[in-house]
Amino acid sequence: MWYISTRGTAPRVDFEGALCSGYAPDGGLYMPEELPQLDRETLQHWSLLSYPSLVKEICSLFIGPELIPREDLNGLIDRAFSRFRSRDVVHLRRLKNGLNVLELWYGVTYAFKDLSLSCAAQFLQYFLEKRGKHVTIVVGTSGDTGSAAIESVQGAKNVDIIVLLPRGYCSKIQELQMTTVLTENVHVFGVEGNSDELDEPIKAMFTDVAFVKKHNLMSLNSVNWSRVLVQMAHYFFAYFQCSPSLDTHPLSPMEVVVPSGAGGNLAARCLAQKMGLPIRLVAAVNHNNIIHRAIQRGDFSRSKAVKPTLASAMDIQMPYNMERIFWLFSGSNSQVTRTLMEQFERTQSLHLPKDLHSKLSEAVTSVSVPDEAITRTMGRCWDDNQYLLCPHSAVAVSYHYQQTDGQQPSAPRCCLAPASAAKFPEVVQAAGLTPETPEEILALERKETRCTPMRRGDDWTLMLRDTIEELSRRWRDRSLKVSE
Repeated sequence: MWYISTRGTAPRVDFEGALCSGYAPDGGLYMPEELPQLDRETLQHWSLLSYPSLVKEICSLFIGPELIPREDLNGLIDRAFSRFRSRDVVHLRRLKNGLNVLELWYGVTYAFKDLSLSCAAQFLQYFLEKRGKHVTIVVGTSGDTGSAAIESVQGAKNVDIIVLLPRGYCSKIQELQMTTVLTENVHVFGVEGNSDELDEPIKAMFTDVAFVKKHNLMSLNSVNWSRVLVQMAHYFFAYFQCSPSLDTHPLSPMEVVVPSGAGGNLAARCLAQKMGLPIRLVAAVNHNNIIHRAIQRGDFSRSKAVKPTLASAMDIQMPYNMERIFWLFSGSNSQVTRTLMEQFERTQSLHLPKDLHSKLSEAVTSVSVPDEAITRTMGRCWDDNQYLLCPHSAVAVSYHYQQTDGQQPSAPRCCLAPASAAKFPEVVQAAGLTPETPEEILALERKETRCTPMRRGDDWTLMLRDTIEELSRRWRDRSLKVSE
């Protein structure tokens, strides 16, 4: 399996190359050159599998045995999920009035990012140990990616990780999950800016191909193909759990509603759909609604400012994975994608071509959910089921309630729950409910913290580059000592 850039001017790479980079050298994102098409027999076989086994099957389609033999791949995925609090790894809750909630938050940091990042880290360390190499991972986070990335690689001898978090834009617990990790290979910066702003110096740095190559830099944001790959399993698992039958012809459709921020989950959904899974896609966003406007009106333009909302991890106006989606629905046309994205980068404004918008809106619908609807949904779900939703999950469930209240006929529906309500006690209280906080999260308040400030007026790009230079120097010095 080969991977090509959405912008079409970078050399193609294998899975290891896509994993160990993030952005392609031409500024695009890696996508598989060809998508496997799944027949009914394969889907029926997969429907009997556990979630971890499903991840193994999907990954084996995109990672050749010449890179990771199947037995090794199975072992890496088993290790990735070994710290999860549920043996099943994910869990489907069947609640009243047809509400199905797929809980994706049984990992160490109580968020769905643990699923893909734990696997990506295992794949990465497998290659690094074989090659005797060191990498520096650079991650910008809106809340959950940073802590999950840190947990996946902390203490690894051949990895350093730099995380930029938006100070004041994450929940207190999200920040503490990052700043209380004092392991030597973890380096956290608190940025005086939002998540879109802190992404700018990261992307600028990754376009310096010589610097990236010199220091073996990579990203574990959802620009990284491995993240999208693992996330495809959510949709197959949801379909197999909620679809009434796999014996109909054609297969019965099912609706999957996912809270959307940077669009990685949305891209994974579109890929699963293109591979033959009969799912209808609903992108649920908060007030920061660039994805919603793109789907509804073809308007892919940044708002003047990111508005802080209760669903803070989705406070994004630069959903970089939309580039993958534009590429998919333009028929894998790299020239069209490059032209669109270069225009967006220049002007921060884009109106999708009529044909592309038509295909996108046929495949995906969307909804934008304000804060008052988030807290109302959290309260209603508790009243009906004694079940606490996190604010991001509530964005998805709000769509479900809209449809059922309007008595709209629909296929079976599954709402993805990306995080535990335990991470957002302030929002739970704002909804008039009582937080349920595990002791391991309460203990974060008593731990020492470490975080380097990036203030407005500082040169963030220079600070980032200086840190990377210093980490490379330390690695060279250590390597020299070992060889002596």
